[in-house]
Amino acid sequence: MAVTILDPTAELDPAGRPLARERLQDGTPATIGFLDISKPRGDVFLDELERLLRERGHTVLRTTKPTFTKTAPADLRAEIATYCDAVVVALAD
Repeated sequence: MAVTILDPTAELDPAGRPLARERLQDGTPATIGFLDISKPRGDVFLDELERLLRERGHTVLRTTKPTFTKTAPADLRAEIATYCDAVVVALAD
């Protein structure tokens, strides 16, 4: 089965992005990290996704970047990597 990953940026020559080596197991509760990049309405998307994931028995750990204009601080990235089985990054406007 082929998988297509869509990149919302306007790159003319997008870089390849490999799929994660490990997958979450169906039916097994996981801790999902949400990284809100602080763009308007990103929290609206994450609120709905959090509701759906919690209904399926997952735990959600929400974090927020101080500003969308810079990369997430190293300590925030380390926290996400330490405590989360998967991560969702919210982009919106």
